[in-house]
Amino acid sequence: MSDDLTRNQTFETPEGYSILPWHRGFGRQIGPLFEKRDETGVYRAFRVEEYHTNGMMNAHGGMVMTFADMAWGAAVEKDEDTWWVTVRLLCDFLSGAPMGSFVEGKGEVVGRQDDVFTVEGRIWTGDKLLMRGTGIFKVIERRDGAQKPFTRPTEKA
Repeated sequence: MSDDLTRNQTFETPEGYSILPWHRGFGRQIGPLFEKRDETGVYRAFRVEEYHTNGMMNAHGGMVMTFADMAWGAAVEKDEDTWWVTVRLLCDFLSGAPMGSFVEGKGEVVGRQDDVFTVEGRIWTGDKLLMRGTGIFKVIERRDGAQKPFTRPTEKA
């Protein structure tokens, strides 16, 4: 018997969201995660399950911080479908999310230099703010294999 998520498992998908198709690696271990995109940006979400909790049956801080990384980093994908890595993540823990809570998160790009973005983000459940913070994310390559979208052209000598 395995605790791993499989492609055949089904989950109650929240209205407006679709399940992220992460069936391997770390995303599989912490999922399922959900996403919705609209004119205001990219939102990500998860429901706090028993395997996400700490001893107080709230979402473990490590899970919330991991989720912040995935939710806020997605902000650099708003206009360009890109791969990115996290350079720095600063998080303020403000409240807890009990098991069963539907947790949502969103980041907003507030600065950019070349292919490095500064993002401010929030994580919440209902009307309760759980976390706020800032992340720095670096774009590394386009998903379709084309040249990096945010690289300045080099000047010829």
